[in-house]
Amino acid sequence: MTPYQIMMGLILLLTPIICWFFTSHNISMRTPFRKWGQVIHDQRYYLHAMGYIVIIKWKAITDALNEPIKLKTGHWTEAVYSLEGNLTLHIQEFFLNDTLTTFLNFHYLFIYLFLIYVTTVYFAYTGDRDMTDKVTLNYLLIYALAVPYYLFFNVEVTSSWIPGMESLLYHEGWYSVFYATHDPLDNAIPSLHVAIPFGILLLNYLHVRESGGTMKEWRHYRYHMFVLINTLLFMFTILYLGIHWFIDIPLGMLIGGVGALFIHHLQPRLRNDHGSFFKGLTTKKVRQHLLVEGIVTLLMLTTILMAVQVQTESVDERVSFQLGPEDSRFEIIQEFVPGAQVHSNVSNLDDSLTMEVVVLMVGIAPAAMENGSIDWSIVQSLGETYTIGPGETRQLVIDAPRVFHYIMMHNPSDADSGDVIQVRILNDYHEEKMGQAIFLSLASLWMTAFVVNRIRRLKKYNRKIYDSTPSHLWEQE
Repeated sequence: MTPYQIMMGLILLLTPIICWFFTSHNISMRTPFRKWGQVIHDQRYYLHAMGYIVIIKWKAITDALNEPIKLKTGHWTEAVYSLEGNLTLHIQEFFLNDTLTTFLNFHYLFIYLFLIYVTTVYFAYTGDRDMTDKVTLNYLLIYALAVPYYLFFNVEVTSSWIPGMESLLYHEGWYSVFYATHDPLDNAIPSLHVAIPFGILLLNYLHVRESGGTMKEWRHYRYHMFVLINTLLFMFTILYLGIHWFIDIPLGMLIGGVGALFIHHLQPRLRNDHGSFFKGLTTKKVRQHLLVEGIVTLLMLTTILMAVQVQTESVDERVSFQLGPEDSRFEIIQEFVPGAQVHSNVSNLDDSLTMEVVVLMVGIAPAAMENGSIDWSIVQSLGETYTIGPGETRQLVIDAPRVFHYIMMHNPSDADSGDVIQVRILNDYHEEKMGQAIFLSLASLWMTAFVVNRIRRLKKYNRKIYDSTPSHLWEQE
């Protein structure tokens, strides 16, 4: 069975168990089975299901843009590494254990996806309309918030950059095809494994505080703690498995926080809890929104364009990977349409060492990753091996359409030598996608600007940050 099939099976199996368990202390919270259809219709929960379909499509569009624009957007891994060094490597080496690795591989993928879906179902099952709305929007909008950072501020995963760090997740044969076709492995900042569950936690807090209660008295407190425990475990998992950097955690919390604030203040208007959606929206207020939020959006867009300019000008100085002795890494070439080609220039930046390269279709590569690492002898048996000498560049032409490929790289130096090879890979997809990438990012920039403006206005009127009352009602008090 594939990871996707197992994931869906687990979701179907565990969702009713979780809903039953976290309502066992108060069965009056449960919605009787005979009323499910009526509740779904009355509360328009079918729109929530459609929201999940939208974000899956949104993610696919974003991923299709990521690789073609990398010639211009580059990545910022070297800057992050200069700040953190080998901290995540030390975490991995200290806790390294096969049983722990197996458990955290499972937790990283399945529990994360399960948590996203079951949270919506749980709040709907317990009759909490507002929280059902909010956690559904949480998944949809926090991913949308992350889009410009994924597209324009790429950072390679730690196991692609830190010499000697094991890729405990991506080099696991059973998982490898799934991840290669769903994750370009350079979207390390911010971590959505932190942002999305943190967004749920903050939404819970904002909701309870506005209601005038306390978290421990809240009827969903047990489920809140379930999310909190898993969020803390995600923070450790992403460091241990060779995926994220330490900086991804606070940045993920920041993205989750912006999303939660946007959702908390928008949801009452979407539900018309204070009158029609546009009630109180005067010409003066529209101008004020356009001015403040337009300025913030423009400043953020300018920052993005400046970052692109820096990366475009430094393309010839870029380092894509660092291979320690006996390290094997891979670059993912995403699928493309028939008749197209990808030209990959692979450069060995070392002045004395030779590296080895093999191009493989992703589907046949798991045979070389059955033991949780890349077995280079098996890789060589699966495809033609190219050697790239010191200071040399080899162009690889990939022309098989509708198939994901690996460009696998290997440093054959002796393990005790300490020799590290720096590699540059520039992939030309012959597509101009920059305009689409900027357009897709505008929603994120505006949402951030809206939150900044909302906080400014709340402060101006001496109101709490969790006060979601529309501003036209403030003036009537």
